[in-house]
Amino acid sequence: MKVGDAIAEIMKREGIEILCGYPVNHLLEYAAKADIRPVIVRQERIGLHMADAISRVTSGRKIGAFCMQHGPGAENAYGGVAQSYSESVPLLVLPQGYARRIAYIDPNFSSARRMADVSKFAEPVIVPAELCNIMRRAFSNLRNGRSGPAIVEIPTDIWNEEIGEIDYQPVGVHKYGPDMADVRKAAAAILAAKRPLIYAGTGVQWAEAWPQLRAFAELLGAPVTTSLGGKSSFPENHPLSLGSGGNAVPKPVHHFVEKADLIIGIGCSFTETNFGIKFPKGKKFIHATLDPGHLNKDVVSAIGLVGDAGLTLDALIGELKQTIKSNRDTTDVVKEITTVRAEWMAQWEPLLHSNEAPLSPYRVIHELMQGTDPKNTIITHDAGSPRDQISPFWVSTEPMSYIGWGKTTQLGMGLGLAMGAKLAKPDKLCINLWGDAAIGFTGMDFETAVRERIPILSILLNNFSMAIELKVMPISTEKYRSTDISGNYADMAKAFGGYGERVTQPDQIQAAIQRGIEQTKAGNPALLEFITAKETRVSKF
Repeated sequence: MKVGDAIAEIMKREGIEILCGYPVNHLLEYAAKADIRPVIVRQERIGLHMADAISRVTSGRKIGAFCMQHGPGAENAYGGVAQSYSESVPLLVLPQGYARRIAYIDPNFSSARRMADVSKFAEPVIVPAELCNIMRRAFSNLRNGRSGPAIVEIPTDIWNEEIGEIDYQPVGVHKYGPDMADVRKAAAAILAAKRPLIYAGTGVQWAEAWPQLRAFAELLGAPVTTSLGGKSSFPENHPLSLGSGGNAVPKPVHHFVEKADLIIGIGCSFTETNFGIKFPKGKKFIHATLDPGHLNKDVVSAIGLVGDAGLTLDALIGELKQTIKSNRDTTDVVKEITTVRAEWMAQWEPLLHSNEAPLSPYRVIHELMQGTDPKNTIITHDAGSPRDQISPFWVSTEPMSYIGWGKTTQLGMGLGLAMGAKLAKPDKLCINLWGDAAIGFTGMDFETAVRERIPILSILLNNFSMAIELKVMPISTEKYRSTDISGNYADMAKAFGGYGERVTQPDQIQAAIQRGIEQTKAGNPALLEFITAKETRVSKF
């Protein structure tokens, strides 16, 4: 068996069905021969974002994979690898490398060396006979512990070398839970708290610990908020839900964070970021995380619980039930949540129901939520204003129905995430919400959705401006119009062979959304372009 055939066979045994990529990388041909579908993108970063989403929406049960050309292809891919690394996403990256005799000669780009800082695992295939060992190490790193990209670099001069029949068994998934001594300490602190608050992160999604999180919250009668990555890990129509916190936050999140005497972080890193909840100084934290390196990194961990989020919650529930014999009464806390939310929503109702033109982006988001089935929808934001406008108001009710991200924020990521989600979950309506700045980065890959038959719904908010920069670039805007951008993106979608529609009036919004959804059901990617006001207001405190 040749090296290329062996890699494809190992990928197949590990359950990989789709290989996103850009030529020339000979693995695309070997994968196709092995009945792994190659999906060819227009530029490397979007393919990595697609692979990223395949891993996310399946909680890592399916691993997203991407391959690219050596040299410029690998260089272009760096950003996508870095984005996945920041979010701890398991991603198999298979760059082609320079021939071994020149692989480490300046200025040739070595993915295994240069991407090591933004990956969990990075190794080149130098000796063909070691291929199975290298791939086993890569997949074991992907499937166990806190994850991240695994880089396996394949030199151009190695593809056709014979290695004989391979002896390879898929790697296992092995979980670990917290020390019971720490669990008892955490339970004692929780029982002593008067206003505990649960903060759920992405680790709940990877552990598929959604039932345990709900049971934990209901047992304690404690309110729940999430990071952007954790959004949808707890149903946001639940009486104890406060919503999700990012750069913008719902008022209930701010209110309960300020008043909490104990914050219980589950499956989170508490990483300090502009796109996360700002926790006040002086709070007491219980920190449950898969990675001990996160303990005391950005907040002081009064009690650390190291392990899988599901196993941790199981242990905490078991310990607490020795004292709490039935779910606590939630009447008072639910009343407080309801009162604060009603006051906050009253302030935003005029924008959510605005009849003005240009359109309020909040009206578009409200209409989109009303016009879609939450049980059958996966949605993601993009960087900038779309993220801050949708995350406080979109109500996620099903696990992994919202793909949130934000430790680093690459414009245009949402398009690839929506396409990858649709590849992994073809029966779902998969939506990306983005702005006219984001489409300038990755908009050409809407053609990929058309060509590869990936019927997503793309919601574009076009205000002909970098609105989020207006406050920080007033002089350059006034003198040189530096924040002005423009385009007719509905026409672009049509030119690519997809469905495109431009919407300018409030009474057109809902009908356009329904037409877009019908197009996706017919197998056509749809881009709805909403002409919006230069809205800079976000829910911040």
